[in-house]
Formats: sequence, structure tokens, C-alpha cells
Amino acid sequence: MTPPGEHPRRGVRLGVDVGNARVGVAACDPSGMLAHPVRTLPRDVEGDSDVEAIMALVEELEAIEVVVGLPRLLSGEEGEAARIARTYAGRLAARLGTVGVRMVDERLTTVDAHRRLRDSGVPGRGQRAVVDQAAAVLILQSALDTEARSGRPAGETVSPGGKRKKERRR
Repeated sequence: MTPPGEHPRRGVRLGVDVGNARVGVAACDPSGMLAHPVRTLPRDVEGDSDVEAIMALVEELEAIEVVVGLPRLLSGEEGEAARIARTYAGRLAARLGTVGVRMVDERLTTVDAHRRLRDSGVPGRGQRAVVDQAAAVLILQSALDTEARSGRPAGETVSPGGKRKKERRR
């Protein structure tokens, strides 16, 4: 629930699940209430065509922010996957300019996405094509719900190059 006197930010946000082979992308409606799948992009470490595609989606949807999942270990520590996600988020921040990039904890979203797809009747083979999108939806929806409850954007701001910005307490 948004605190009295504060209003949730309006505007489309993109959710991004960075994987080794694919990048899942989700978006929300302009009211910032409901996340939905957009597409799965092949990961392009060398040419950055996936980053270019996200930039094009930001422009096309007039997104105000990109939320990238931070895959921490169950212990809360950050491993190699988190390092890769931070580097990716930093590249996005450097290329997007005025559009903010934030990172939110996404422990177990891919596991949860697989479970939800299985429960909805999507066969194991069919999950590969959409699991990254489903994980991106879970990442974005979690961020939207957190912002709706707290009145503040979820996660941490990413500056160009992937450096963490200290969040001011309100």
C-alpha cells in the first residue's frame, strides 16, 4: 500500500532476466500495476544486439525504467551470475542515459517460473522458449508490488558501468 500523500510512479517499466544463453524481457502497463511477457532475446555477449533490442523496446514503449534481476545465492551472497547481471545492468545504464536502471533480488525466479509453467500445462520442452520471459515477469511484478507497498522504487539504482549507488533513506 502506498503511504498517504505519496502516489505510485506512472509509466511503463521493463523487467529483464539475464541468462547465459537468453535474456527474458517483460513490461508493465502504464499504471505500473501488472507485468506481462514481451519476448526472449538471444544473449549476444560479443555484439550487444540484445542490449540494442532492449534499448529499442525502451524507446518504443516509452519506458521510464528497466529492472534487472540480481540472482543472489540463497545465502544472500553474490556469485558469478550476479556479477554477470551487474555488468549487464551497467552496460544498459551507460547506453540508456536518462532512463533509470535498477537491480532487484531475484532468488529462485527461474525455478518459480518453471514450476508455474509446468503447473499451467506447458511441457518441459516448451518451457525453454518462454521461461526467461516468465522469470522477467516475476522480477518486474515483484518490483512493482514492492513499490506499491512502500511508495519507493524497489532495489538499488545502477549507475553507468555497473557501480552501485547508495540509496538515501527516507
